[in-house]
Amino acid sequence: MQILSRKRILRQPQPMTFAVIKTGGKQYKVQEGDTLSIEKLEHADNNVTFDQVLLWANAKDIKVGKPLVEGAKVEAKVLEDGKGKKKMVFRYKNKTRRRKKKGHRQPYTKIQIIKITA
Repeated sequence: MQILSRKRILRQPQPMTFAVIKTGGKQYKVQEGDTLSIEKLEHADNNVTFDQVLLWANAKDIKVGKPLVEGAKVEAKVLEDGKGKKKMVFRYKNKTRRRKKKGHRQPYTKIQIIKITA
């Protein structure tokens, strides 16, 4: 890191390795060290491995899967399991005095990406 002045700091570009994984019916772009909340996973221990890697890229090379990248894996550590904020569902029919109020909390798993290999 070079210091040009007190206010501006020039940083060297880091070689970026990232992957696009598929889990829970959704796709996520992940890098090492990222923390994200995904659909609830059934896991036995604190480490999970994602084999469904759709794209892997670093500063020099890109591998695009058809549909998956061969031999690519993303390893992650489970931080916590929980439920999201409550969403209210309210149904109403006028002139019939019919109403129904219901709440829903979506379960999630919070993970941290440890290693991306291809």
